[in-house]
Amino acid sequence: MSLVRWNKNNLLAFVDSHIIDYPTPVNLNYMWSFGSTAGLCLGIQIVTGIFLAMHYTPHIDYAFSSVEHIMRDVNNGWLLRYLHANGASMFFIVTYSHIFRGLYYGSYMNPRGPLWSSGVIIFLLMMGTGFMGYVLPWGQMSFWGATVITNLFSAIPFIGDSIVTLLWGGFSVDNPTLNRFFALHYLMPFLIVGVVILHLVALHRFGSNNPIGIDVSGPQDTVPFHPYYTIKDFFGLSIFLSLFAAAIFFFPNFMGHPDNYIPANPMQTPAHIVPEWYFLPFYAILRAVPDKLGGVLAMFGAIAVLFVLPWLDRSPIRSGNFRPLFKIFFWVFVVDCVALGYLGGMPAEGIYVVLSRVATAWYFLHFLVILPLLSVIETPKPLPQSLSKSVLGGAAMAGAASAVKEKVR
Repeated sequence: MSLVRWNKNNLLAFVDSHIIDYPTPVNLNYMWSFGSTAGLCLGIQIVTGIFLAMHYTPHIDYAFSSVEHIMRDVNNGWLLRYLHANGASMFFIVTYSHIFRGLYYGSYMNPRGPLWSSGVIIFLLMMGTGFMGYVLPWGQMSFWGATVITNLFSAIPFIGDSIVTLLWGGFSVDNPTLNRFFALHYLMPFLIVGVVILHLVALHRFGSNNPIGIDVSGPQDTVPFHPYYTIKDFFGLSIFLSLFAAAIFFFPNFMGHPDNYIPANPMQTPAHIVPEWYFLPFYAILRAVPDKLGGVLAMFGAIAVLFVLPWLDRSPIRSGNFRPLFKIFFWVFVVDCVALGYLGGMPAEGIYVVLSRVATAWYFLHFLVILPLLSVIETPKPLPQSLSKSVLGGAAMAGAASAVKEKVR
């Protein structure tokens, strides 16, 4: 009995210190709600995925029909499928917002490098899981997307062909490929959960960043996580769920490709093969390089550069709010990423290829040249003395101090 009481008390103490009374910077805005929203998305994907797996058949002769069976015959199967398919898109929307918020406010800077790196690993695992899930319906775009993307590994010298054969389970995309992708797609979300736990451990180890990017100097700069930020998170979640419900009930197929409603046919190639929308910026980078190996290296390099970002941007100021030049280049970079997404969905011909090369060059210039250069030449704005003063303002602090003096007298 005493052991049960001890465990219960320790659990309550852990919840109290790491959730309820966890000291959080006093000035966090609604942009900091994307982390909890991403956690909700991950939970939705896992739960709906488990139920979908009960009715899905990972066989090339039955996969497409099993998806139609889920949509037409399974009780509320259409809802499960739309929750899962649109949930993946919403997950990436939230994750991209989370990443760009981190880029703007300098959440990758010392001492939060390990926190940022674990987030990039989560992003990589999400991309792998999303790609494998895209293959499972076994429509035209599923089959040909799998064929094109897995073929890229053949560009790797010496071992490329062996990797492709291992992925395929044979000499072409066939039933062993679908089985392997289904197994990995089912298992990888649980691996993501493990890395998310490490991400949260790192968050509590190094603390949250904040909009002005200065460290907490004392208790006056923090508030308990509950109720101040639980309320903010619940508000953000309510907005997200409203948009999610609108997507599911009013335009559930908006983010899908029409060709994926046609059963896979190895003898008929679609006119234009494209991955899901959240891969399009990297697909544009891949196609921008004429050489196959060079394109593969550029595509993976576009993600790898995020790992070394803490060493590329050496500015002593974290937040973009106090870096005038950085703020301009940041928004140019956002436009560049949106342009890459658009170009990735266009045919690889004519002006689209030229624009893709320009946008790709700017993407790498931003990280490898512009950020290191800004770290040296930029003159930042003066920072507030503390988080509490930035929230209350100088006049309010002076007024409070005067009131205290009067009371003492």
